[in-house]
Amino acid sequence: MAAAALPSPTRTIVFINASHWFTHYCLLILPTAVLGMVAQEPEKFGDAFGPILALATGMFVLYGVLSLPMGWLAARTGRKALMVVFWLGTGASMAATGLVQGPVGLAIALALTGAFAAIYHPIGTAMLVDAAGEKVGRAVGINGVFGNFGVASAPVITAFATALFGWRWAFLLPGIACIAWGLLYLREREIDFTKRPGAKPFPVIPPAIVRRAMVVLLIIAAVSGLVFNAFTLLIPKLMEERLASDPSMLKLVGLLAFLATICGAAMQFTVGRLIDRMRIRQVFMPLALIPAPAFFVLSFLDGWAVVPLAGLLAAAIFGQVTVNETMTARYIAPALRAKMYSVRFFVGFLGSAAAAPLVGWLHAATGSVAASIVVLGGFALVTIACALAFPDREEELKPELWTAPARPVAAE
Repeated sequence: MAAAALPSPTRTIVFINASHWFTHYCLLILPTAVLGMVAQEPEKFGDAFGPILALATGMFVLYGVLSLPMGWLAARTGRKALMVVFWLGTGASMAATGLVQGPVGLAIALALTGAFAAIYHPIGTAMLVDAAGEKVGRAVGINGVFGNFGVASAPVITAFATALFGWRWAFLLPGIACIAWGLLYLREREIDFTKRPGAKPFPVIPPAIVRRAMVVLLIIAAVSGLVFNAFTLLIPKLMEERLASDPSMLKLVGLLAFLATICGAAMQFTVGRLIDRMRIRQVFMPLALIPAPAFFVLSFLDGWAVVPLAGLLAAAIFGQVTVNETMTARYIAPALRAKMYSVRFFVGFLGSAAAAPLVGWLHAATGSVAASIVVLGGFALVTIACALAFPDREEELKPELWTAPARPVAAE
């Protein structure tokens, strides 16, 4: 195959970024659509927020569990084949969700959406890091912006689609769009960017340091999975309870949720630029210190002050995602990245899968989002400990130093 016929790294990154947008978008249609479902079709799905939201449990369980085998599947089928399945399967499942006629059908369609969406993070992230070359932080940061635009745009687009056309179109329209992108992706060719001319070999890092980094990373994955997923699920309901309880204000709920979440996208772009020039812990620590106190204040705050504080939380929580992606890129060799991302996202499912039933149960038991927010503040304290424990090595920025005589661990 001639070099001129190979897809460029930029072209590959464009498709990976788009798939990141669809991944997070599809997982967060329901929390806003449910506000329309209880008003438009209560006879089919009920009129309570918590029980309908809990139907998404299967989606998040499969989204996490099925991430585990993806790295091994990619080694046998190729990464591109799995990404084609992601596009077409996720799109078809979203469209099917818009056609269901009851709670059982809704739970099944959502579960299928989560199953196909599970492909993206272990496979797409590994492809992104390989295509990015030396500018991993920048590429991961921009990729995070697309993911967070998916998170941020899900409530606002869903709110408008639900208000204008009905909740079913909130699933049908993105499903059709996702299938269309998948058909475009079929034209792309698969390439191993780690073998392109000029690519530098991955350094040999002492095993003890790699183990330490990976233990911390897996703990972060479990905790951040819960905090990230629960917070994004809570944002629409938070805005409704504290600012716009009138059902006619659904579009305002979506817009406020978008404004709060878009702060996370801006932070991921900033973190991506910083992390190419700074050690991981230098960026991680300030972000880790924000969520716990912010959650506790948000639990009782009311009125318009909720919006900037929710924006600050989104910035800190989503900014940590860019940090976590870069941890794996800096400490795991390319040949093992897809498998490591699979393990990491599987561990993350332990938290993310618990988010929907936890939020639904706490809201049903207390009648508000305050209890859920306090619980998330407690989990955020674990992130501070993880930031303190992560290696702080200058070799991250100068990989050639890994071959120099080892320095004492106490120097970190």
